[in-house]
Amino acid sequence: MDLKNYFNTQNGTGILSTADSSGRVDAAIYARPHVLDDGTLAMIMRERLSHKNLLENPYAVYLFMEQSHGYQGVRLFLKKVREDDDPELISKMVRRCLSPEDDLAKGPKFIVYFEIEKALKLVGSDPA
Repeated sequence: MDLKNYFNTQNGTGILSTADSSGRVDAAIYARPHVLDDGTLAMIMRERLSHKNLLENPYAVYLFMEQSHGYQGVRLFLKKVREDDDPELISKMVRRCLSPEDDLAKGPKFIVYFEIEKALKLVGSDPA
């Protein structure tokens, strides 16, 4: 599956699930990831629970449900490989525009990079 094209053409809702080192799970709404040329996914995160969990446990699942009839979408099983807090790089990747004051009030941002360990369709066990 060409994930770069998929996420550039599909509308829907994304949910990132993470767990801390004790296995306590969290789920949060996240925008579509950035798909890099090497297949790595990048997500911009604030300093909140999902980010904290990834510092303790690098594994996550990103579920994307298409805005369509029925249950269409993908589940991506991810492993965090690195992160960056370079403001210039983050500003190039941000899709949502906030005023500088509102952005600052929401706290620091990070780009978190993931490798995809497995990709499945939204429903069932078929590969995406």
